[in-house]
Amino acid sequence: MRKEKSLTDTDTPDSKARRQFFEACGKYGFTAAVIASSGGLLISRQALAQTANEERDRQSAAKVTMTLATEYRIGATRWYPLMQLNLKENIQNATNGYVYVRLAPAGQLGMGAALAQGVQNNTMQAAQHSISNFSPFAPEVDLINIPYWCGHNQQFVNLVTSDAWKRVVHAKAEERGFKILLYLVLDPRTVAARKGLAKAPLKTPSDLRGIKFRVPASKILQQFYTLAGANPTPVAWGETPSAIQQGVADALDPAVVALYSNGFKDMLSWITFNKPVPDSQVYSCNLKWFRSLPANVQKGIDFASEITFQQNLAQVPASRAYAMAEMAAAGVQFYTPTEDELAQWVKACGAQRPEWNDVKIQLAGSLDSFERMREAAQKRGNYFVHDV
Repeated sequence: MRKEKSLTDTDTPDSKARRQFFEACGKYGFTAAVIASSGGLLISRQALAQTANEERDRQSAAKVTMTLATEYRIGATRWYPLMQLNLKENIQNATNGYVYVRLAPAGQLGMGAALAQGVQNNTMQAAQHSISNFSPFAPEVDLINIPYWCGHNQQFVNLVTSDAWKRVVHAKAEERGFKILLYLVLDPRTVAARKGLAKAPLKTPSDLRGIKFRVPASKILQQFYTLAGANPTPVAWGETPSAIQQGVADALDPAVVALYSNGFKDMLSWITFNKPVPDSQVYSCNLKWFRSLPANVQKGIDFASEITFQQNLAQVPASRAYAMAEMAAAGVQFYTPTEDELAQWVKACGAQRPEWNDVKIQLAGSLDSFERMREAAQKRGNYFVHDV
């Protein structure tokens, strides 16, 4: 008699994909498996074998292997424009195969600040991490977390591609052993309220009074939400979902794409687009390792970083649209403040407030230096990016 399948025996699309992925890893290696997975090629043995052969040939022909570590899985660019495969391919091609990029995605080599630490120690040659997690190693980058001077996508892009920014921030990062390859635009931070929070949507700073607001390690963001009237609650990123579900924190501030990517769609009720500061990521590289390469290879990596940066800018609205559609389907609602409500945010905690002067002097070097950066953020350069 034929045995009936139990519910636990039933294959789902996800379980089949996982099995196919692990089988591909065992036969063809991890890198070939993730590349094939991102291209939807796992079901084709011929395509898998071809991908594995290409990777094997690239690696054997390369003079140098560059380990590139990231927090997120391959394929997340659809909703979170991190461009991992793009940077790998661009570096390999722009260096004419001199560099082979070995991917270490999904937190294999660590998460958050541990990735920046690994780059500084050269246990990995490059990594993707948030600017907030980069700030303990290169504090000057934390300037972007002063609210309401470079919060819009276009302002952020204007700023980080300007000489005023590079003269201060990139120079200081290099003193600490880092080369900044490129920044990633993800959209501005938000005000995202947990399900069950009676005050939601949180429209103005006055709505934040008494709210336990989850903040990362950035002291500037902690001061920001203090000025806004909330109770800043530092919570490690990995512990944030449980903190939101259990009511330890009432709200948090990542961009929509980050909220979706990290599984918050079933935990939130409202997301407010108050656009105070960028929620951006950065690819950093070990400077000593980079400078050990031939000059033409260094130029190739710089060119590859430029290509990837422009690909990120083009991807931003598509990733946002996907994330918003998925979150809306889960019941999350979105609120865009009026001009008057945005003015209340700026008045309560914006960069013009004297409370920020010490931070400006400490990180930018002087108030004049910060003012040059502020002017750069308002001046359109060579790049365009869509704003939410």
